[in-house]
Amino acid sequence: MKIVSIVGARPQFIKCAPVSRELRRVHEEILIHTGQHYDHGMSEVFFEELGIPKPDYNLGIGSGTHGRQTGAMLGAIEDVLQKEEPDFVLVYGDTNSTLAGALAAAKLHIPVAHVEAGLRSFDRRMPEEVNRVLTDHASDLLFCPTETAVRNLAAEGVTEGVFLVGDVMCDAMEYNCVIAEERSRILEDVGVESGGYLVVTVHRPSNTDDRDNMAAIIGALGEAGMPVVFPVHPRTRKYLGEYGLLERMPENVQVVEPLGYLDMLRLMAHAEKILTDSGGVQKEAYMLGVPCITLRENTEWVETVEAGWNVLVGAERESIIDAIRHFSPESQQKEIFGSGNASALIGEILTRRQDAGETPNLS
Repeated sequence: MKIVSIVGARPQFIKCAPVSRELRRVHEEILIHTGQHYDHGMSEVFFEELGIPKPDYNLGIGSGTHGRQTGAMLGAIEDVLQKEEPDFVLVYGDTNSTLAGALAAAKLHIPVAHVEAGLRSFDRRMPEEVNRVLTDHASDLLFCPTETAVRNLAAEGVTEGVFLVGDVMCDAMEYNCVIAEERSRILEDVGVESGGYLVVTVHRPSNTDDRDNMAAIIGALGEAGMPVVFPVHPRTRKYLGEYGLLERMPENVQVVEPLGYLDMLRLMAHAEKILTDSGGVQKEAYMLGVPCITLRENTEWVETVEAGWNVLVGAERESIIDAIRHFSPESQQKEIFGSGNASALIGEILTRRQDAGETPNLS
């Protein structure tokens, strides 16, 4: 079977690596990189570290407004699909690359498989939420990471082709955690000690595009009472500069360039707590057993909140400070993201799909 996989952003590179290894055992995979994340720190370094095959196509779309970026991707992906004529298109997550790939395939009547299907924050102001919903309803196979995701789809009337496979991030973590401990020197490079610092990531427009929100977050970090390591997304850096917050960064906050996956993995694994507005980082924090403070009012990973390992604080300064000082999980973690075999299950389902349309009953 010929499968076209479409990626374009950091979280998708990480998810793609274990699935790609599985697919290439029995199928022909054509990899398209849309170029949504295009600089070395957000793109190439992940392909190098994770052993992802070099993309067969790099569309070089780059940044832009949501409509323009998605439209440019849609046309470029359509050209590749018409040339390659794949049996399936595989998309990941909830970015503009995800939606463009799903729409291009659906309009050409090529079956779509969505990895990380069924997630919902129930906030349509988030562009990612719109991308998730539309992609799920355009997909033929929906690979869900959690039982909540399966229920979300059922509530929308989507029950055919739905499979509970677990989360491919578990596969990636199991494969890379040991490698990160062996290879990464990030703690030494930034001068922090295990368990004695915080990690923060901020990239969502609801925070970056609002000066008051960014000022509140930075102000709270300044009162953390311990070192803070802040790998800054290029877009976030731009806004921090415009708001005059870069030059007024608190002394305990160390701003660094975006990190490769292995460095970021080791940095998060040894943090006391992680603060983020990223869905993927919330999930990584849970898998690493590190308490997470989410700088949003909602989350698509509700299981992490219900388990007591994630707290939603928005961008309210006092709430952030209180969580830094007092938030501590009171319960043991549960296995809510599967057991690290999601990629194998995805490969099995696609292989059986090839055989007269048969699919295994795994949901």
